[in-house]
Amino acid sequence: MCSFICQPLAYLAVRLSASHMMVSQASSAVEHEAVATVLIIGASRGIGLETVKAALEAGHSVRALARSARRIPIDRPKLEKMAGDALETATVKRALSGVGVVIQSLGVSAGPEVILKPTRFFSKATRVLVTAMEETDVKRLICVTGFGAGDSRGRGGFVYTLAFHLLLGRVYDDKDVQEWIVRRSKLDWVIVRPVILTDGPKTNAYRALVDPRDWTCGFISRADVADFLVKQIDDDTFLHKTPVLTSSLPTSRSEPTRSPHRRAA
Repeated sequence: MCSFICQPLAYLAVRLSASHMMVSQASSAVEHEAVATVLIIGASRGIGLETVKAALEAGHSVRALARSARRIPIDRPKLEKMAGDALETATVKRALSGVGVVIQSLGVSAGPEVILKPTRFFSKATRVLVTAMEETDVKRLICVTGFGAGDSRGRGGFVYTLAFHLLLGRVYDDKDVQEWIVRRSKLDWVIVRPVILTDGPKTNAYRALVDPRDWTCGFISRADVADFLVKQIDDDTFLHKTPVLTSSLPTSRSEPTRSPHRRAA
C-alpha cells in the first residue's frame, strides 16, 4: 500500500520541485538581464568612452548618453547611442528607461574659462540625474569626480595642491557640491576619485584607497578607471564609499580592487 501511494507522491514532488527551479531560474535570468543594462552619461570621450568599451567587453548592454553620442567610434549590437543633454530632465528620464545602473562621467573642455570662470555644470547635471533616478526607482549610481573633491582636497602635497587650486579650483568647488548631492541621496552610490589621468593602456595594477591616510597623488590610465567603474556594476565592496584610484603601490590599509561582494541576483 505504501508503495502504491508514495511512488506517485514522490513523482509529483519531483515534478513540482523541477517546475519551481525552472521558474526561479527564469526569474533570476530576467532580473540579471535588467541589472546588466547600463546607462553611461558623458560617454563620447575620456573615461566615459573607455567605460563604454569596458562595459561592452564585460557583456553588458550599454546606453551611451552624450551630446555628441553619434560620433562615438564604436558600433556593437549591445550599444545604443543616445544624443542628448545631461542637463535636460526629460532627456535624462528617457535615458533611464529600462536601466539598472548609471555610470556618470562628466567633463568640461579645457580652456581659459575653466580656470577663470566658476561652473555649476557638474552640480546641475547631478541634481537632474539624482532626482530622475529617485523618481524612476533606478537605484545604482557610480559617479566619477576626482582626487581633490570633497574631503580628499589638500591631500596631494604642497605642489599638487597649489597647482590644483590655481588650475582647477573653480571646477572642484562644483564637484564638491556634486558629491554632496550624491551623498545625501537615497541611491546606492559609489563616488570614484581618480588621480591624474593618462591615456595609457589598462594595467589592472591600480589600487582603490578608502582610508584618507593612504590618499596621495599619482597617475592612472582612463582605461584602468573604466575597468574599476564596470566592476562596481554588481559589486558592493565600495558601496557608499569614496575610493581614490591610483597606480600607487598597495599599503596595509588599502582595499584591493578584486575582493568582490557581489550583489544578489
